[in-house]
Amino acid sequence: MSQTYILTLSCPDRLGLVHAVSGFLLQHGGNIEEAAQYNDHATGLFFMRVQFACADHDAATLRAHLQEFAAGHQMRAGLHVASEPMKTVLLVSREGHCLNDLLFRVKSGLLPIRVAAIISNHRDFYQLAASYDIPFHHIPVTAATKAQAEARQYEIIQQEGAELVVLARYMQILSDDLCTKLAGRAINIHHSFLPSFKGAKPYYQAHDRGVKLIGATAHYVTADLDEGPIIEQDVTRADHTDTVEDLTARGRDTESLVLARAVKWHSEHRVLLNGHKTVVFR
Repeated sequence: MSQTYILTLSCPDRLGLVHAVSGFLLQHGGNIEEAAQYNDHATGLFFMRVQFACADHDAATLRAHLQEFAAGHQMRAGLHVASEPMKTVLLVSREGHCLNDLLFRVKSGLLPIRVAAIISNHRDFYQLAASYDIPFHHIPVTAATKAQAEARQYEIIQQEGAELVVLARYMQILSDDLCTKLAGRAINIHHSFLPSFKGAKPYYQAHDRGVKLIGATAHYVTADLDEGPIIEQDVTRADHTDTVEDLTARGRDTESLVLARAVKWHSEHRVLLNGHKTVVFR
């Protein structure tokens, strides 16, 4: 029975890489259904994503052969079964627009993820989690208990086998240690006013300055606060007639859309890290 796989890879650029990858797949009975590649001339790196069908080998066999092939080309490569939803843990505080949007999209079959757990430092959304039959973990965080709270969060993430962690408006700064443990598999969302309007009530600050664009940024979490590799951004216009409430509502809509796109692309293995940037094969 044929299975669909997604191959992602990056390596130093050189002649013949597309031919080599295509030859490897042909040798193992793979039929290419979708392919995209990018050559970064600034860094000399080559990136590729290939979706292919194969009936001759199972995933374990293909991964073993891929490991040998990748070693010969200095490649970082991954092989994923396309039909397997990505196990995901969501973190949230008291603003639920992104959480609600993600859960509805998953329920509607629009996101290829399986939400294994929801973690929050408040109890506000335990009923929402229950309505989707998802385990809800209330883990309060204070300055005195931050280390213990993060240890418990990470324990849950590991127990659930989560490949992705989404900070769906989780309003706590993760420690450098937890950022390192979640490197490349944790996505955050925030308004794009930063660094102009830091701290509390950014939409009030923006309204006071008469901003004309409201935006959102989804990025990977790193120890550099809100400066991780950017996956997706978007904006919507504002004008002098907008109230603070208008700006806030419009901003929340933009945040939800941007985060959903970032989660979708990551879970479809369309995002490859390129230093402090990303390559996104949409």
